[in-house]
Amino acid sequence: MARHVDRPLVLPLSNPTSQCEAKPADVLAWTNGRALVATGSPFLPVRYGERTFVIGQANNAFVFPGIGLGTMVAEARRVSDGMLAAAARALADEVRDEHLDASSLFPAIASLRRVTARVAGAVVAAARDEGLGRALADDAITDAIDAAMWAPDYPELVSV
Repeated sequence: MARHVDRPLVLPLSNPTSQCEAKPADVLAWTNGRALVATGSPFLPVRYGERTFVIGQANNAFVFPGIGLGTMVAEARRVSDGMLAAAARALADEVRDEHLDASSLFPAIASLRRVTARVAGAVVAAARDEGLGRALADDAITDAIDAAMWAPDYPELVSV
């Protein structure tokens, strides 16, 4: 693959990590650091030459929560191709230059809540526009998502 393209895209997606088809460090070595790599399991960043490559995890964590939340908020009875495409575009819009500079194809996992909300918003808008969901105005979508999104709030337990 590396003989035929400048930036080969290699996606060893098997889980668990021990079953991955190719280790990111090997892929980068085989391609002289030119490959864009994302895996299905977590891998630590890889140092190759003078660069550190952040290995993105290409699994459902970035889109499925947003698709589910958006479908629920939209009250859509089905998920359309347009809703899935809107989710993919929303995720792609979250990839910043600093991610690409580190050869990461995805945002940092620490941004999962924000990305989920953005994906959900895109799904709600697509469902509305396709006549599959409720007619929420653009400025009402964010509030509806915020109201429906679970917040991990753990109260402190006090022994009696």
